[in-house]
Amino acid sequence: MAAPARAVSSCSCTPRVPRTSIKIDTEAMDKLQSLRNHLGKPLIVRSGYRSPSHNRAVGGAPASKHMLGTAFDIAMANHDPVAFEAAAARAVGFLGFGTYPRLGFMHIDLGRARRWGEPFPLRATPFVPESPPAREVLAESRTLKGGGAAGIATVGAAGVEVAQQVLTETQSAILPLLPYLDTLRWVFIAVALIGIVVEIHARIDDWKRGLR
Repeated sequence: MAAPARAVSSCSCTPRVPRTSIKIDTEAMDKLQSLRNHLGKPLIVRSGYRSPSHNRAVGGAPASKHMLGTAFDIAMANHDPVAFEAAAARAVGFLGFGTYPRLGFMHIDLGRARRWGEPFPLRATPFVPESPPAREVLAESRTLKGGGAAGIATVGAAGVEVAQQVLTETQSAILPLLPYLDTLRWVFIAVALIGIVVEIHARIDDWKRGLR
């Protein structure tokens, strides 16, 4: 907190009471500073110490810890309420918690362990982008599939060509089948070309993304 401890603990009173009315609880102030250090964010203190007259004027509880200087109302504008309460309770040691989502603040104090108020609505969690390792696996998969398809189709086309030559030399009775084998060979060649294109595209995509 940029403001000194005394400014945080001073009472924002009605005009009839001097604004210099101060009550400092050193333990509470130390814990508040520890909470700020733990969270690593500023604490917007909506209310700290209150004089008895000011506490009555704002409708505070008759035995409010604010009058002892051991309670603070902290705005949740720059904090996640769940993380804030966990840090205040577990890491620092505040015991009393009052939640006021409609007014946008949370009450914390050093009184006995208790909790009251309405829960804060859950805040939307941002979408987590896909990590580079997952993208790398996908790219490798496309590269392997493209290369594999090209290799198998190339072998298939070569096999068809060899079969054509053998049949031409040995079995003139099945010569009518040769055109179909020729078509099959061109199908294999087309598949090989598609596989090569897929592999090249995957590698170029990796190069653009700096993965290879």
